[in-house]
Amino acid sequence: MGKNRKTAADVTVVIPNYNGIKYIDNCLKSLFAGEMVPEIIVIDNGSSDGSAEIVEKNYPMCKLVRFEKNQGFCRAVNEGIRLADTEYVILLNNDTVADKKLVSSLVNAIQNRKNAFSVSAKMLSMQSPDMIDDAGDLYCALGWAFALGKGKDSRCYSAPAKIFAACGGAAIYRKDIFSVIGYFDENHFAYLEDIDIGYRAKISGYANYYEPGAVVYHAGSAVSGSRYNEFKVRLSSRNSIYLIYKNMPALQILFNLAFLTAGILIKAIFFTKKGMGKIYWKGIWEGIRLCRSKEAQTHKLPFRPECLGNYARIQIELWINIIRRVTG
Repeated sequence: MGKNRKTAADVTVVIPNYNGIKYIDNCLKSLFAGEMVPEIIVIDNGSSDGSAEIVEKNYPMCKLVRFEKNQGFCRAVNEGIRLADTEYVILLNNDTVADKKLVSSLVNAIQNRKNAFSVSAKMLSMQSPDMIDDAGDLYCALGWAFALGKGKDSRCYSAPAKIFAACGGAAIYRKDIFSVIGYFDENHFAYLEDIDIGYRAKISGYANYYEPGAVVYHAGSAVSGSRYNEFKVRLSSRNSIYLIYKNMPALQILFNLAFLTAGILIKAIFFTKKGMGKIYWKGIWEGIRLCRSKEAQTHKLPFRPECLGNYARIQIELWINIIRRVTG
């Protein structure tokens, strides 16, 4: 390590990896080149491409946990979070390259916000580094989650801000709050799990932030293969139903029913035009079936009267975020 770099004793980076041989070496190399070097845990989801062997051979200083088969994003990061013996945990996708100040900027940002559960990094497109890939995630009353600023000039997102939830691809979390609100819900497998956990944090009165000084470059869709594909469309539509059922009290679902129905129908038209209408509706049906299962019912958040003010603030945010989504 260089003279001016120090080991980050209070933060662990957890990297879920599944067949990331094109990316994992550059990801880890960038972390070790940073001005603050964290503990690193790589959770391998049954990779068969040799990427786990690269970690094992070239980065023996990292802790490597290997699953026999792909357990999904949620199961992988939960394992890493539980193994982390630090105050903070950074989740980082394997298809990223970290700026030298990523870790230190995220640590400083969350330390300076006592009510923060998470802080999301400024994710830039690896192909077009002047364009935003994700500047934090928003969620609206249409039942849509979306990445703030995606495809826009990065200079437009240079100020810290409150967001609905941090993108799990590059964000820092306070570990002790997981014991209050629960870990990532493994029913999701992947997609919208970061919105879900951010939602739960907000119900409990915590906040989520975006920090533009923490920069990471993201290849995107390294596991699923493209922005829109059958695997992603089916899981995302399924999880969108589960997310509503799980986090909204019955009265709030009824209150938003017209918006939520419109959101489902608009997306159905969108995916039908892309030739994936059937897979979208299959995911919606799977979401309904999931919500009726005993497993889902054990994860549904009971209404908490003491958090009524938080529910009200969330509802206002859901309406405002419709405008932000439509106006782009």
